[in-house]
Amino acid sequence: MKLGIVVQRYGADINGGAELHARYIAERLSAHLDVRVLTTCARDYLTWRNEFEPGETRVNGIPVERFPVVRERDADLIDFGRRSTRVFSHTHSLEDELQWLDAQGPVSPALVARFEQAAGEFDFVLAFSIRYHPAYHLARTLPRRAVLVPTAERESALGLSLFPPVFRGVRAIMYNSFEERALIQAVSGNQHVPGVVVGVGSEIPPAPSAERARQKFGLRNPFLLYIGRIDANKGCAQLFELFMDWLRVRYLTLREREIDLVLIGTPVLEIPNHPRIRHLGFVTDADKFDVLAAASLLVMPSYYESLSMVALEAWALGKPVLANARCDVLLGQCLRSNAGLYYQNAEEFGGALDAILDSPALADAIGERGRRYYDDHYDWPVIERKYLDMFARLTSTPPAHGMEALPGFLDRRRRDKPPADVVVASLPSGPVLPDESLVEASS
Repeated sequence: MKLGIVVQRYGADINGGAELHARYIAERLSAHLDVRVLTTCARDYLTWRNEFEPGETRVNGIPVERFPVVRERDADLIDFGRRSTRVFSHTHSLEDELQWLDAQGPVSPALVARFEQAAGEFDFVLAFSIRYHPAYHLARTLPRRAVLVPTAERESALGLSLFPPVFRGVRAIMYNSFEERALIQAVSGNQHVPGVVVGVGSEIPPAPSAERARQKFGLRNPFLLYIGRIDANKGCAQLFELFMDWLRVRYLTLREREIDLVLIGTPVLEIPNHPRIRHLGFVTDADKFDVLAAASLLVMPSYYESLSMVALEAWALGKPVLANARCDVLLGQCLRSNAGLYYQNAEEFGGALDAILDSPALADAIGERGRRYYDDHYDWPVIERKYLDMFARLTSTPPAHGMEALPGFLDRRRRDKPPADVVVASLPSGPVLPDESLVEASS
């Protein structure tokens, strides 16, 4: 079987969530299928600047075809912001949404033209990240072969009217979480489309060394760890406030102890100049797992996730997770795994942190449940089998639905689409509880 994979960026040194997800899936499925990646020449997701050479190359043994982006986004970020405000906050037209999608990028006519050739070449094509131009156009060009990996979150773009027809028209959907599936089914009514919650595994090293991390980075004190982009949109501003408030409370109640907050990742937010906050910058994967092995717990302050790979990595190493309960996906993962604590305010943050740090036995028990949860649901043989089972199912069953055509010229320009934020606000919220998630496993 020949499998195509379409994603907006691709490279061994690109560590973004969806892009890393796509590379892991490509490399793992290549042991079973003939895999080829179709992508752009862009490396940076803000500018879409062409940094890779066009043409065919190989990345970790996988053939990769790159196509140039025709418009960089340096000068268009202001325009993109205006278009986002228009479709997220105001009544608008489908044409406004299509122009937003072009402004979002990366726009590569040569890549889109390549999709038309792919119909006779690939049995199926995995399309990653619905909010980006390549995945959307792949789904519309090859709906009978398109298997969508939406990586969708509860954020404004999910409320745009251009996406529900795609959710209803692709051949199948590989969801990252039960919460993502619930959101997409609520916004599109696509229960008839074959789908499975699969997520993604990770490349866990065989023997990460906590002691090696302590020596290399001078990590003398116990610490909680954050891994990811250091950004207000990821909840980091609130994390800094909660951590510093917790330190003050510990001091005032005579329970002060030497605990640090250690950060790994690229900052787009100013990091407080505080003696208990350490920024290690961008580190290698090997160093990341060593530091994770040395951590007392992982903290996940994000408000929106389609799947937290780093939480899964922490559980794979037997580490407790402390998560923002306002993120449905993180809360659902904590409840289903019984391996994470969660918070909605400063009191809950401090109480959960105290419970983990003050009771090594509790921390070990939570971490061990996380390890079992990872092994049962996210170990690579489990992930690979779900993909292969879906391809076998699709091969043996003809599609029972099709893709809805785009409206005509005048209908696309009719300003009758509600603000996307209003649509998202109307969608059901909350985690999928453990007993509800068992329905899929038994079906």
